[in-house]
Amino acid sequence: MDYTRTSAPGFCQAKRFSSVSSRSVSSRRALLAGVWLLAGLLSVPSPGPGQLQASESGTPRTVRDALNRPVTLTVPPERIVTAGRAMIMTAGVLWAFPGVPDRTVGLGRNTQGPANFLEVTHPRYNEITLLERTVGPEQVAALRPDLVVLKSGVRESLGRPLERLGFPVLYVDLETPEQYDRDLIMLGAALDQEERGRELARFFRETTRAVTARTAGVPREERPSSLLIYHRQAGGQVSFNVPPDGWLQTRLVEMAGGRPLWRGANPGGGWSTVSFEQIAAWDPDTIILVDYGGEAPSLRDGLARQPRWRQLRAVREDRFYAMPRDYYSWDQPDVRWLLGLQWLARQFHPRLFTGEPLEEEIHLFFSTLYGIEGRSFEELIAPVLAGDLP
Repeated sequence: MDYTRTSAPGFCQAKRFSSVSSRSVSSRRALLAGVWLLAGLLSVPSPGPGQLQASESGTPRTVRDALNRPVTLTVPPERIVTAGRAMIMTAGVLWAFPGVPDRTVGLGRNTQGPANFLEVTHPRYNEITLLERTVGPEQVAALRPDLVVLKSGVRESLGRPLERLGFPVLYVDLETPEQYDRDLIMLGAALDQEERGRELARFFRETTRAVTARTAGVPREERPSSLLIYHRQAGGQVSFNVPPDGWLQTRLVEMAGGRPLWRGANPGGGWSTVSFEQIAAWDPDTIILVDYGGEAPSLRDGLARQPRWRQLRAVREDRFYAMPRDYYSWDQPDVRWLLGLQWLARQFHPRLFTGEPLEEEIHLFFSTLYGIEGRSFEELIAPVLAGDLP
């Protein structure tokens, strides 16, 4: 499929977006209910009748999940649950398949950011049972799911008990571009929407290649030394943290043509705190600030006013950036990593992308994944865009 990148009128432009005061969730949901009725946001092609009839006749479909387990489904799932850790990542992918939001009966509670993308883009969100991050198998079983989609990391705590109870459990990873390619195709097969799964995988693959085909050839000496730091405040204490070498954040910087200075400094399995003295010793060409509460622009501005931060090269040369976001930050292995990759590449090597506005890519992303375009984009996405967008 050719993902045509055309201009999209009405995109709100500014050098530095700041977080917009969000309207109440209920008013956004009411707005979308009307918009969906008028604009047909669920008009993404659904599986053809032949596919559904074939499955409903009792012909089983067996797919292998991220753990290489065979999972057999005899009918297209009508009662879907996704919960546990990193729920926004699994739900963000699942809801790119037509009809899945209406078939979702159980969903992990969102704990990231000032607003919930799933809530404001589904008018019947209130009908879904919300499950805590520490949900137990009994609560999931009570929903009588015919498909449970979980991250592979929660198999021991949540998945195995559900398997023993006889529920079809499908594990996904969704942590790297390669895993996205595999898991999208696998989910398409499980949901009886094989073509949609292949279409989504192709979109992620081709968009990634459009970036890396240009940045891969950039010599090391022309790659800006870069630092991506997660600002965290807990118990009144502020810390700055770098991701592990193997995490997507590190790979995004490399794929976009940067040099992650923290590589080798965090061999562990989670964010690692670094001191300001270490940040100053690295003195990167570029700093990207991440905050999952939605405050990256204001936090960046506050830090940039501090005398010791003003001594850093990236701050002096105005290359201290707030990672963009809409409802969620673009640096993590949510579907938005694709936007984060494109944004980073344009920050590191703008001359490689002359004449290719990021705004077009943002419009294409939400149109391709969720059918959100035109007025719906202007109402639901444009007002919440924040961070250093062109």
